[in-house]
Amino acid sequence: MLEVRNVSVRYGQHEALHGVSLDVAPGEIVVMLGANGAGKSSFLKALGGMVKAEPGARATLGGADLMQLPAHRIVEAGLALVPEGRGVFGDLTVRENLQLGAHPARARAGEAQMRERVFQLFPKLAQRLNQAVRTMSGGEQQMVAVGRALMSQPEILLLDEPSLGLSPLMCKELFAALARIRSLGVGVLLVEQNARQSLAIADRGYLIETGRLVGAGSARDLQNDPAVRRAYLGAAAVH
Repeated sequence: MLEVRNVSVRYGQHEALHGVSLDVAPGEIVVMLGANGAGKSSFLKALGGMVKAEPGARATLGGADLMQLPAHRIVEAGLALVPEGRGVFGDLTVRENLQLGAHPARARAGEAQMRERVFQLFPKLAQRLNQAVRTMSGGEQQMVAVGRALMSQPEILLLDEPSLGLSPLMCKELFAALARIRSLGVGVLLVEQNARQSLAIADRGYLIETGRLVGAGSARDLQNDPAVRRAYLGAAAVH
C-alpha cells in the first residue's frame, strides 16, 4: 500500500500544498478532485520526485520512504507517474517507448508478459508497434504513455489529467482501460478534471481545495453528495 503523510510543497513563498495525507491500496482506484491550481499536480510531482516536499513529509511503499529517494529510485520502488501532457518520446515508435518503460531492473524479467498485458488493455498499440508516436492521435499517445508506465511493473500508478484534450470517444476508451488495470493488482491514483467518469470507475476519492484536503469518501458517497455534485458534476443539489 502507498501511505502518504503530511506532504507540503512550496514554490518560493507560495504554499501549493499543506499537510496532504492519503492511502492507495493494491488494485484500488482513488481519484483526487479539485479545481485548477488546487495543488493536485504538485502532489503527484512530489510523490514522483519531480518537486521536493517540505521536511516532515512521508510516502511509504513497500517499506521504502519515497521522499528520501531520487526519481529513478522511486520508479524502482514501484511507483510510476504519467504526467500531464503525456511525456512520450514522439520521434520513437510505440515499440521503443514501451521498451524504455521496461528499463527498471524490477521490470526486465517480466517485460514480454507485461507487454502482452498492455496490448490487452490497449489493442491499438499492438497494431501500431512500428509507428512513430508523434503521428498518432492524442488518445493513442495517452495509451502509449499509460502503457509505458505499466511496463515498469509498478505497484502504484499515478495519472495526471489523462483525459485532457481527448475526444469523448477516446475518453470512454481510456477510462474503460483504466478500470481494467485493477486486474493487474496495480493501485491507481488519478488526478482528473472529468469528475463524472473518474468517480464512475473509482473506489474512493479525495477533495482538495487551495492545497488542502477538504473531504474524502467512497466514490458512491461523493457522487451523491450535493456539494460535490454542484462543484464537480455540474448537477443541482438534491434536496
